[in-house]
Amino acid sequence: MNLIFNIIGIFIVLLLVFLCSPNRRKIKWKPIIVLIIFELLITWFMLGTKLGSIIINKIASFFSWLISCANEGIRFAFPSAMENQTIDFFFSALLPIIFVITFFDILSYFGILTWIIDKVGAIISKISRLPKLESFFSIQMMFLGNTEALAVVRDQLSVLKENRLLTFGIMSMSSVSGSILGAYLSMVPATYIFSAIPLNCINALILANVLNPIEITKEEDIVYSPSKKEKKDFFSTISNSMLVGMNMVIVILAMVIGYVALTACLNGILSFFVAGLTIQKIFSIIFSPFAFLLGLSGTDAMYVAELMGIKITTNEFVAMMDLKSHLNTLHPHTIAVATTFLASFANFSTVGMIYGTYNSLFGEEKSSIIGKNVWKLLVSGIAVSLLSAMLVGLFVW
Repeated sequence: MNLIFNIIGIFIVLLLVFLCSPNRRKIKWKPIIVLIIFELLITWFMLGTKLGSIIINKIASFFSWLISCANEGIRFAFPSAMENQTIDFFFSALLPIIFVITFFDILSYFGILTWIIDKVGAIISKISRLPKLESFFSIQMMFLGNTEALAVVRDQLSVLKENRLLTFGIMSMSSVSGSILGAYLSMVPATYIFSAIPLNCINALILANVLNPIEITKEEDIVYSPSKKEKKDFFSTISNSMLVGMNMVIVILAMVIGYVALTACLNGILSFFVAGLTIQKIFSIIFSPFAFLLGLSGTDAMYVAELMGIKITTNEFVAMMDLKSHLNTLHPHTIAVATTFLASFANFSTVGMIYGTYNSLFGEEKSSIIGKNVWKLLVSGIAVSLLSAMLVGLFVW
């Protein structure tokens, strides 16, 4: 019965997004159906075959090695903190970001990451027959994150029409940065993180074309490539990457501390009026219908609904820290769908980040398209996370 609910959930999410689309007649269903079939094959390969499992384990081992390299630097600066049996979140999850983001920037500097993005983006574009720039952008999000991916294609985005600009804003809600994967892996199972990443990117492309279907000419369907003159020297690049990484650590730390404290404050206020009432309980009620559509039941459904609410209103780190403490008591299907749902930047604060990025890159006039369509970004972000979780849920019981 839970499997049936899981399957029905996929159709309900697509239906709800379709009903939210202002231009339903312009939606091109053929590429969308092709991409959904492609997703099912990818998910089956990753979670249902021995080879897929081996590949995911190899990728996870590679990231574990990256984290161990990062830990050497952290241990040099904070030897006593790293010797503790239980290492604090700041040292185990956040500080490794500094090295990981530097590593990815080194790959970008030598063109390795760009080559991967180009090849995979070309495959997605050929399979789906959707515009090249949108296809490439969906892959860029998988490695770079939303603001970084937008900055990379800023020159081409600056000349696009407003309706197409909105597509990139909608897609940006469902990204995840390769530089913070280490932080995720320190809290939740690697298998479902690496399954969620490609699914989120493809689902973002699918739902953006449902929520905001557009027509473009062959002349408009080009991809911007930065010139070699734009490159800085190697040591300037890695030094800047380290500083960017430290800034990211501070921002994430501030947000986690602030949101956890705010949640505690709200819970105190709520319990003053109604004994035992918390913001988590409120969210568990609001999102419980979607949790049941993930193929969950009973206390697991209510708990995952609570995590969904925490993630959307705060961020995925706060929700993942909570999930980490319950991993030993949850069913494999619950862990799979919960982890997959949490593995993206889709929350209220991301809308502000996207708007701020648009404002800084393109000016107030063009960024207004984001301000006018905040609801589309939120619908897309939540729907992509749900759809990815439902697809993963089909193969884990």
